[in-house]
Amino acid sequence: MSGDGWAEVKSGDPGYLDGVYSDDALTTQTDDKGIPNSSSSAPSLMLAMLDALDVRPGDTVFELGTGTGYNAALLCARLGAERVVSVDVDARLVEAARDRLAELGYFPTLAAGDGAAGYPEKAPYDRLIATARLRHVPRAFLEQSAEGAVMVVPLGFGVARLTVNGTGQAHGRFLPLPAYFMPRRVDAAPPRFAELETQEARSTSLDVAGVLDRLSFPMSLAMPDYTSCTWMDDDGAPNAIGLWTGDGSTATATMTGKVRQVGPRRLWEELEQLAVTFGDIDRVAREDFGITVTPDGQRVWYGTEDGPFWALSGE
Repeated sequence: MSGDGWAEVKSGDPGYLDGVYSDDALTTQTDDKGIPNSSSSAPSLMLAMLDALDVRPGDTVFELGTGTGYNAALLCARLGAERVVSVDVDARLVEAARDRLAELGYFPTLAAGDGAAGYPEKAPYDRLIATARLRHVPRAFLEQSAEGAVMVVPLGFGVARLTVNGTGQAHGRFLPLPAYFMPRRVDAAPPRFAELETQEARSTSLDVAGVLDRLSFPMSLAMPDYTSCTWMDDDGAPNAIGLWTGDGSTATATMTGKVRQVGPRRLWEELEQLAVTFGDIDRVAREDFGITVTPDGQRVWYGTEDGPFWALSGE
């Protein structure tokens, strides 16, 4: 990224090979406004997710989010292309990935469409993986999975690994690794900061400076589409933070504890409730969270299935 925005780095350009072979996430496409809408995950994260997927000879795999096709290529090399299905919402990405895979001699089933709908023509699947951040486990994943199937799905700022049992349910826990995937493309309202000036301020007892860092993971589950920002003073010290979600709900809090909110959700109250739930824990561990998915609904829980939980809603 340059000072004027994103600049394309092509083969032969300085730094191209360093970027390609680095263990970093790479932005691979932007929209017409210059906003990134596709990326290639850090190789170490891809490896950790594929390790959790635990594919075995003879397995069939469904992938939500083709992207560059790199992940699909690894699956083809392991299982054979005839056992790999990958779907992406962006037809241009799918065709580019198809060409790259064909150059390697791989011809998996690739399709442009909503990956959350799965690909019923090739179901059931023994393994299902998503490479975009989701708000919930797609219903099609459960409906198109074989008994004993394994799912690896980015949810919030983490990755859940679930196993499907014989009763049509899936249960699992989150992996310990952080994961900040690009979200699946959905329409979202912009923040309503200008309206906050007319809202009455109230006080909060939370440590405004540290609360987002401490509770970022549970926030990403309880408020799956939240975005945050920080305003700085001229001397570089943080002055206030802002929160907003896709429905237009917006909140700000100054470092002195003054809160203003607008929109259908009271985001700061939700954050305060999370702070009560997790008490004085310095940093909430991802592996302490689990997930249960049934045909009737799904929820993420903390500690045990009887512990605090948050329902995951569809998109």
